[in-house]
Amino acid sequence: MKALVIGATGATGKELVKLLLESADYSEVSIFVRRSTGKSHSKLTEHIVDFSDVNSFQELITGDVLFSCLGTTLKDAGSKEKQWKIDYDIPADFASAARKNEVQSLVLVSSYGASAKSSVFYSMMKGKLEDHLQELNFSQYIIFRPGPLIRENTDRLGEKISIKVIKFFNAIGLFKNLKPITTAFLAEKLVKAPKALPSGNTKLELNQIRKL
Repeated sequence: MKALVIGATGATGKELVKLLLESADYSEVSIFVRRSTGKSHSKLTEHIVDFSDVNSFQELITGDVLFSCLGTTLKDAGSKEKQWKIDYDIPADFASAARKNEVQSLVLVSSYGASAKSSVFYSMMKGKLEDHLQELNFSQYIIFRPGPLIRENTDRLGEKISIKVIKFFNAIGLFKNLKPITTAFLAEKLVKAPKALPSGNTKLELNQIRKL
């Protein structure tokens, strides 16, 4: 299979690309990035693109499965409008182009609690993206809804604190549906999903992700 990846430079995306390149199930891996990653591998093709104009490189978006891992935080984005462009507009435009080019499978990294009806901005945005991508009618559409992610060597203080708090509650039997997982563990499940799961639409909450 040929894999396409957006969000390849993020914490999950880096782990995903590494595992895709190691997997015998994938003969080609194309990543789309704003600047070069410096990676070199016989199976890897790196496309440096302007994500604000997907139409300008639509012909490059060809393959078997698209892994959509692109996302940012409100703090890093600077505003809700900028976060929306990164977390919603770019994945939506990219997926639309992939579908036009007859890519059959889409694997989306979403979020726990994603719902278009949510009063929480982030959850609402992720829910609307899930719904929009479903309308594109991929032959196989897999949504991952992990809880908090443990990123190796993270420098985000708030993230470190929240992980410790959730782990404390997990230890006394609370908030099991928010039990943190590592980005490496999530990436392992992402790689496996297209072959392990059937066609149609599949939503995987934390318990299902662990069992995959």
